[in-house]
Formats: sequence, C-alpha cells, structure tokens
Amino acid sequence: MTPNPNKSSLEEFHLQVKRSVVSEKPEKIEIVYVNVFIYAAYHLFAIYGLYLSFTSVKWPTILLGVILWTLSILGTTMGSHRLWSHRAYKAKLPLQILLMICTSIACQLTSYNWVRDHRMHHKYSDTNADPHNAKRGFFFSHMGWLFIKKHSEMKRLGNTIYMDDVHSNPVLMFQKKYAIPFMGSLCFIIPVLIPMYFWNETFANAFNFNILRFILGVHSICSINSFAHLWGSRPYDENIMPVENMGVSLVTLGEGFHNYHHSFPWDYKAGELGNNWLNLSTSTIDFFAKLGWAYDLKTASGEVVDARIKRTGDGTYKRESFKENDRRKKEKNIGH
Repeated sequence: MTPNPNKSSLEEFHLQVKRSVVSEKPEKIEIVYVNVFIYAAYHLFAIYGLYLSFTSVKWPTILLGVILWTLSILGTTMGSHRLWSHRAYKAKLPLQILLMICTSIACQLTSYNWVRDHRMHHKYSDTNADPHNAKRGFFFSHMGWLFIKKHSEMKRLGNTIYMDDVHSNPVLMFQKKYAIPFMGSLCFIIPVLIPMYFWNETFANAFNFNILRFILGVHSICSINSFAHLWGSRPYDENIMPVENMGVSLVTLGEGFHNYHHSFPWDYKAGELGNNWLNLSTSTIDFFAKLGWAYDLKTASGEVVDARIKRTGDGTYKRESFKENDRRKKEKNIGH
C-alpha cells in the first residue's frame, strides 16, 4: 500500500512514502544565528565543565549528572520516542508523568515537537521533508539541522502528520504550555541548586558540569540521526539508510538497532530480542510492564522478522532464525 501524502492518520507515518512525493530540489540555506550562538555557548560551558570535572567538581555532583543523563535519555527513548511517537506501548498516567518529567530534564524540545519531527522523519525518511535528512551529510543530520531554517518541503508536508493523539494528551499539552518555566527549571536550575545546597558545590562547578551533562545528552540522541543512518550493517532492510550501530546503542541506552527500528517501527523494543544487554530502554519498559504501568506492548513476530531478513536483508544477519531458536529452546525445556 502506498501512503497518501495528504492523509493524516496514526498509521501513515509508519509507511514511508514514495520518494516522488517529496521534491529533491536543493534550496538556499538560511542560518538561524541565534541557535548557532546558543549552542556555541553551550559547548563552551560544557568544555569548561569537562575540565572542572577533572579538577574540582565533587563526586556527588558527577554522580548526580550521571543519574540525570540516564533519566533524560530514558525519558526521550521510552517516552518521546517509543510511547508518544510510535505508540509502541501504552502507559498509565503515573508513568506518563514520570516520562514527561524525564524528557523535561533532557530539554530537547517539548515532547510535542519531538513527536511531530520524528513522525516526519519516519514518513519522509532521508528526503528533504525529513528534519534531519542524512543524505545532506553527517553534520547536518547530527546537529546542523538545528541551525538552519526548515526546508520548504517540511513546511509543505507538515500537515500530513497525525497529531490528534498528542493534542488530546493532557500530560504532553501541560509540558507544551509551560515549557519554558517547567523544562527550564528541571534541566538548568534545579540540577545546579541541588549540589550547591546539599554538598556546598560551587556555582561554577555545578553550572558548567550540568551544561556538560545536558550537551552530552543532546549529542547522544543526535547520534541516532547521524551515526545510525550512515555507518553500520543493514541485516533487515538494505534498501533504507538506517543501520545497526552498537556504539549508538551504548550512548542512547538501546536506540542503535536502527535498521531494525525502521523496518519494524511499531515494535516497543526498537531492536530484536537478544540485544537487551545494550537496550536498557526495553528492559525498563519491561520492568514497568511488570508493575502494570506499561501495557499493550507491541512487537514484531519472529516469523515476520525472519521473512523480512530473507526478503530485504543485506546478508549480514548472523544469528539463527527465530524458528530455529524457538525449536532449540523448546527442546531444552523438554530435556529438563
């Protein structure tokens, strides 16, 4: 089935449109200098924060930074990505609030903006309507897209993206409405005040190290758009740009199985079972599923995955097929 570029539905963005729908005509680049200045400042503070972390930052401050980085990444991968962008599982209100708080700690746009851009990315993947089109090069797909005005194709096709579910979500609309005070406090103010108040950290140490934590989180998530679209294998579909990149999985807690994810975007694992040693996001969703806070976890069946590997894979898939694995497991269980 070929998606209708003028249709807006929850399922549409999971089906990449034909390339002819999107114009590949190059456009003049218009730099947003305010964004360039802001991110340049972030990086300068982060570099100083890295220096201070080796000279004077107290170990509780470093530990707090690691915890906040982990929460921010999990909020983005579990919340903005798998839950709200792809609806790969459902979450009860307490988990949704928790994930919204974590995405606010990350402060990588509101989840509303994140969902909109990510659904554009999947529906028009690696075209001019993709916010971080990897065909425009590593720097553009990694962070350069944040520094220039949107391509006209993004503006033209933006209304084809389904957002009704986001508009009806009070948790996400609260974050959108109070983005500046709420996200600003959780990302930039409270993480600085905590070490200053509880263990007498200096403002310079607390502030610059927190910016380091923040910018490392930004680069971690941006690596999915760049590294995971350019360097790696394509065991599930060799006809698309996304790849399997274990380094990306390490720094994003499970999002580097990107060829799998673009082949089966509705799968809550965003990777094949057996890869969970590098997929803390999946393990955490499974934990909340046991608590009853996450439910209706969607996944691709082994038979569907095997069929896709045989039909479109690049031949680099090494493990046994799901059917063979299931047979061996059953034999082992019978033996015991």
